[in-house]
Amino acid sequence: MRTTRTDSRDAKDSLPSGQAIGRSAQIFNEHNLDLYRDQVDQAADAVTAAVRRAKQVHSGVRPSELAPAFEALDLDDACGDMPAALEELRRLYLDHAVYFHHPRYAAHLNCPVLVPSIAAEVVLSAINSSLDTWDQSAGGTFIEQKLIAWTAKRAGLGDAADGVFTSGGTQSNLMAMLLMRDAWCAREYGHGTVQKQGLPTEASRLRVFVSEVSHFSLSKAAALLGLGHDAVVSVPCDAAKRMDTEALAVAIAACRAEGNIPIAVAATCGTTDFGSVDDMTAIGVICRAEKLWMHVDAAYGCGLLVSNRHRHKLAGIENADSLTVDYHKAFFQPVSCSAFIVNNGADLGLITHHADYLNPAEAAAAGTPDQVNKSLQTTKRFDALKLWLTLRTIGPDAIGDAFDGAVALARATYELMLAEPRLELLHRPELSTIVFRYRPCLTTSEAELDALNATIRAQLARDGEAMVAGTKVDGRRYLKFTLLNPATTVEQMREIVDLVVTYGMANDRNAQLVAAVPAANRAYRRHG
Repeated sequence: MRTTRTDSRDAKDSLPSGQAIGRSAQIFNEHNLDLYRDQVDQAADAVTAAVRRAKQVHSGVRPSELAPAFEALDLDDACGDMPAALEELRRLYLDHAVYFHHPRYAAHLNCPVLVPSIAAEVVLSAINSSLDTWDQSAGGTFIEQKLIAWTAKRAGLGDAADGVFTSGGTQSNLMAMLLMRDAWCAREYGHGTVQKQGLPTEASRLRVFVSEVSHFSLSKAAALLGLGHDAVVSVPCDAAKRMDTEALAVAIAACRAEGNIPIAVAATCGTTDFGSVDDMTAIGVICRAEKLWMHVDAAYGCGLLVSNRHRHKLAGIENADSLTVDYHKAFFQPVSCSAFIVNNGADLGLITHHADYLNPAEAAAAGTPDQVNKSLQTTKRFDALKLWLTLRTIGPDAIGDAFDGAVALARATYELMLAEPRLELLHRPELSTIVFRYRPCLTTSEAELDALNATIRAQLARDGEAMVAGTKVDGRRYLKFTLLNPATTVEQMREIVDLVVTYGMANDRNAQLVAAVPAANRAYRRHG
């Protein structure tokens, strides 16, 4: 059914009443509450049916195969009603979605989500509060602030800690890099200098030290903030893929000797590939001695904040000047649900701007708690409600037990993989990731190994039986398990491992010969 338009010049004298518009336009209000419940129920039924149908992680559809269905759509021609729109959505999306709850999804840092958090999405989407000013959110502001304070306390930060919910770890790391830069400039030239006059001439010499396996968002942030990629100094890791603190001290000294200016160190609590946790105690000592800002990117490792078994791995996080946490990873919340926290809330004043039409300075002086005063975003979803309703329904221990379950699953999977001679393991899992590759027992060139492992991953995704991630280490291609589903069993992980080996053997041109090689001769390099 094609929607029709009425020329405003012909209709200006016959506009319907506001009540009629509210009903006909399906606006959420008191007139359409029955419609609201009906359509939400229909959407929930569609999701329920899709999850029940989804026997595989993914349909395996390729972009070139699905694109024509979108090219044929005319968005000016409405489906006509919700059942028809949901049926179309099934064909276009639900039948081809990647299902993170599936026990054989083991690719990226995507988690299955907790049911209370989904219920919270229903509430926050309908009320549609914007968490930038008090007069758009009221109690929502206090919910977000309470969760920030709770997280800061869990991390051992001081009473002056403060923060704000963000769209994800990339935004949080951008805020960290911004405050590192501006805090140094404020100390050298006075508060507000950068905001008024731009970057000083020394900006090209500012340096931030990160692990060689840190997240790319730190380099991206340096580029966006005018410091350039050269501002980020990569520090070598030890055998466990943690930042080498002796190498860090050497790098800082070399930086000063070159005439550059160290301003910060960004430690990682849970690297994306290896799940490694930097020595935050030793890094804290160095930062205090060198008078450097210490940031901790705990986007992944923040699950340790509620862990009942592994909390000790966070030793030293209390030294952080700033902290990134992604609740939509290790807290099992829907995207997006993240936060940026500073140990000294006054540091957030470096990004505060007042607008008379939104957050006037006199409102702040009067104590109005406008979150926009400490945020890069203006309009901001009430994502905090998801974590709030989860905590108030099941409590933090249940979240921690789920994260601990994922860590235990990774360790058990690692142990069973050790028994497979065709798998080369690069590390023992610190959290819940395992980097490995299929390696035939007969000698194969590195280029052939790269191609073989890429093929394994592609065929797994195409068939939809399992989904694993890929990465590169020292320029060579590897596979990766990222395990954030505590409901997955070790036996189900064994099935994925068997699939990897099966696909590997099927694509190994020497596979027939391997069977004839005595086990004693099946030598390969193994780490960990």
